[in-house]
Amino acid sequence: MMTRREAIGAGVVAACGVARGAGDKPVVIDTHTHFYDPTRKEGVPWPGKGDKVLYRAVLPAEYKKLATPHGITGTVVVEASPWLEDNQWLLDLAKDEPFLVGVVGNLSFADKDFAKNVERFAKNPLFRGIRVNERDLKDDAALDRLKTLSDNGLSLDINGGAETFLAAARAAEKLPKLRIVVNHMGNPTIDGKAPPEEWQKAVAVGGQAGANVFCKLSALVEGSRQRDGRAPADPAFYTPTLNVLWTAFGADRLVFGSNWPVSDIFAPFGTVHALASKYVKLKGDAAFAKVFGTNAVTAYQLKPKS
Repeated sequence: MMTRREAIGAGVVAACGVARGAGDKPVVIDTHTHFYDPTRKEGVPWPGKGDKVLYRAVLPAEYKKLATPHGITGTVVVEASPWLEDNQWLLDLAKDEPFLVGVVGNLSFADKDFAKNVERFAKNPLFRGIRVNERDLKDDAALDRLKTLSDNGLSLDINGGAETFLAAARAAEKLPKLRIVVNHMGNPTIDGKAPPEEWQKAVAVGGQAGANVFCKLSALVEGSRQRDGRAPADPAFYTPTLNVLWTAFGADRLVFGSNWPVSDIFAPFGTVHALASKYVKLKGDAAFAKVFGTNAVTAYQLKPKS
């Protein structure tokens, strides 16, 4: 029998029309991509013009060609730009592109209109939350402002180092209804050996923080720190790190993310997908369906497009 959590997740998936895709294929969601276009008249604040890999137009058509051969049927896009109206640019991009199932925006706590901006973008069902850096959550005042997110049914992505798991735990204790997603596994350095004890302890704290704290199975190749496409493609190199995450978050609270196109600096998209999918498939079909689909719907409360 399904648990209550699984039943709710399955119901949301069905309501979104994302339980099955074309040809009755299961939906597979990549929860971390970036789209932007430096050719716009206003340009982009990131990436810099000197970045030979990333400084180019990065748009859905290119991503779909890479992702669909691996069974991916949709993506949640994360806004890296701090410019307020770039949130709207992503929403406009997603409006007519079914592959974009959600947007995680970028809104500054320091903006006096933070709550107003949250409410503005929350009116669009594709806007599913915001991302902040761990350092932005150091004080109680910042945590208090997060209530605006949960009040509007939105989630919080947090990026940073090992401390990200601790920040997620603090936020979850203060706002237990807020859905929180730790980005990039807290960005550990991966060297094929047991990960640092400090990181392992932080992961354990995050894993114990409650059912609403999730972790992205992302930035694996980035963790190798081996640029120019030289990240190891052998799953065994990443297994010690993945085992720690699996113990803490398990099948119910991990979500897959490619971090494309940043991942291109370290490895091809096919390698990025294979490293995560091969590990999770060893846990069984039910686990794979959750980590690569249902959990994303639950974490971001993905909604059907009108």
